[in-house]
Order: sequence, then structure tokens, then C-alpha cells
Amino acid sequence: MTTSNDDMNRALPMDGVHNFRDYGGYAVSGGGRVRRGVLFRSGQHCDATDADLAAIDALDLRHVIDMRGNSEREKYPCRRGADFGAELVFYDGETAALAPHVEAAQGALNQTIAHEKMEQLYRNLPFRAPLIAILRDYFAALAQGQGASLVHCLAGKDRTGMAVALLHHSLGVHPDDAMDDFLLTNTVGNMDARIAAGAETIRAKWGGIDDATIRVLMGVDPRYLEAARKAVETEHGSIDAFLSDMLGVDDARRGALRLHLVEA
Repeated sequence: MTTSNDDMNRALPMDGVHNFRDYGGYAVSGGGRVRRGVLFRSGQHCDATDADLAAIDALDLRHVIDMRGNSEREKYPCRRGADFGAELVFYDGETAALAPHVEAAQGALNQTIAHEKMEQLYRNLPFRAPLIAILRDYFAALAQGQGASLVHCLAGKDRTGMAVALLHHSLGVHPDDAMDDFLLTNTVGNMDARIAAGAETIRAKWGGIDDATIRVLMGVDPRYLEAARKAVETEHGSIDAFLSDMLGVDDARRGALRLHLVEA
């Protein structure tokens, strides 16, 4: 996958926050595009520099949706800027025993096994009750239309990637565009620094996993998101039914999301 100028323009350069980017701008069914400058995603902010914090404050965020659990927030507390005024939305408990890429690293002896474990993890992600709870809160916050928001987890690629893909679907973004956005994790920002940070966490937990396998665990693959989509469709009949039945994204909420997040 090549990186276009538009893809690069989505990325906000940060020194200590990885995978920070705008996930608006995509065309939606029925006409219009998702607004730019109001939807952001990233990894954790524990290592944010003062310059990073100033850049984040300049976005005037109204909501920050933290997909991590309590233990992750305690281990990697997010730094905040002097002008940070967003409402923090989080689940008071554990959204995952371990961050998904760290969980998948257990027993990942090579790249092939790592791919298989990540794919299986994505099949299960949509059905974890704590994740369903924070996803409901994510959609509720965005439907308020109060301004810009940021959604993040630890690496900003798995739990965050699923949340963003579901929002894109609810807004009418074409699945191919939603997949392209999901895959930008592999090409935008400082990949080497992000992978090195992930490698430190993974190896601290599971020992000497080789570099090639670490790169698989710290990246994303079309098979992962497809596995989640197919699992949802098998269990609920459609992604629309899952959004309505499990996440409270019925016609009224979808209308509110489109009102606030789609422009002509």
C-alpha cells in the first residue's frame, strides 16, 4: 500500500504520541464527506512531549475516549496539556486483560502464528462486554456534536481501529475506504519508533520475540478487520444490526452522527 499526500496530511506529527491522525474526509453514501478536523485517533499519551501536548490542546478537543482499561491507564498515564479541557470517557474496569497486540504475542513463535493469533483476536473483540460498553459511550459522545474528539487505546490500532471502522460504517463510508483508513497504521507516522515502543512492552511480558514477528504484532492486516466484520455478521446478521442492538446506534443516533460529522 502506497501512502498518498492525503494520507500524509491526515497524520499529525508528534514526538511521543504514535499513530495520531485525522480519520475524517471520506465520502459517504448519499453524498457528502466526513468532516475533517473533528475526528482524531492515536495511541497512548504517556510519552507525550510538551510540544505534543501544545499541539493536542490546539485541537480544542471536547471528548477523549480512552479505550484502555484501568490497569493500562495506571501503567501508562496520559500526560495532559495546560489547556486540556476535554471530557474523558473511559470504562471503569478492564477492556482487555492485556492490550490486544500484547495478548496475541503469547505463543507467537513466528510471523505466521502471529497473523493467526491476531486474526482470532479480532474475531473475539466485538463480543467483549467491556469493549461493548466503551463503544456505546464512544458513539454517545460523538452524537452530542460538541466539537472535536479523540479516540485512543495503547497502540491506537486494534480497539481504536475497530471503533473507527464501526463509526465509518454508521456514517456510510465505503468499506474499502474504511479499510484504507484501518491500514494507515502501517504507513503513517514514525513506524520505527512505534514498533520499538511496542517491542519493549511485548518483550517485557513474553521474552525474546524476533523483530519480524514484533512487526506483525504492531501492524494491521486486512484479514483482521475482515475477521471482525464476518464474526459480527455471523452473530447478528449484519453490522447494522450489531450497531443498533449492541451499541445503541439506531436510526435516530445515526442521524445525529451524520448531522454533526458529515458535511456537503
